[in-house]
Amino acid sequence: MEGCQTAGMTADRDVDANRLAARSLAEGDPTGWFERLYAEAATGAAIVPWERDAPNPLLADWTARRGLDGTDKRALVVGCGYGVDAEHVASLGFRTTAFDISETAIRGARERFPASAVDYVVADLLDPPAEWAEQFDLVVESITVQSMPLGVRDRAITGVAQMVAPGGELLVIAGIHDGGEHADNPPWPLTREELESFAVGGLRLEHVERVAEAHRWRAVFRRA
Repeated sequence: MEGCQTAGMTADRDVDANRLAARSLAEGDPTGWFERLYAEAATGAAIVPWERDAPNPLLADWTARRGLDGTDKRALVVGCGYGVDAEHVASLGFRTTAFDISETAIRGARERFPASAVDYVVADLLDPPAEWAEQFDLVVESITVQSMPLGVRDRAITGVAQMVAPGGELLVIAGIHDGGEHADNPPWPLTREELESFAVGGLRLEHVERVAEAHRWRAVFRRA
């Protein structure tokens, strides 16, 4: 769902996600629709609206401008889907772990990149593996938290933040919510206050920008 799409194009791509999310939320399951969406997409019956053939431009631009070198460092990609962003991070030298709650998505990532050095793992952001706490020099969170309902947002944000190692960085890319009522269906973009709430457990906000052409936040946090 890149910013260059027209509203109509975005709405068309979101139809399947909205349908399945509505069913999952009605059942009291805030994350079950991810697997349903990827499973339907695997048969050609649905579209995964956020998937791309290239890494997220806001991630690629950020890493290029930083000249990021991941040699001897670990990275984690949250909600990796089919793995395009994870492969980009790994190409910078990071020992990269990437996870998604959808088994079908993880299987798709492994099939798409059969020779990959990325460790693709099925895991739940709302209940992440305890051994991941404070273990990663770079954590990349791109539009995953905003796809979860508001009732679990604090848990999701805490889950992301707790994985950053001492001295490590967290990159957050999310849609911008400027106020008013949230939509009934995902995505639920982040307010500035919600974005800043990633600064928990020793993380501090180092930089935030509004990328107007993509209508996205891009923010960097660091653990002391």
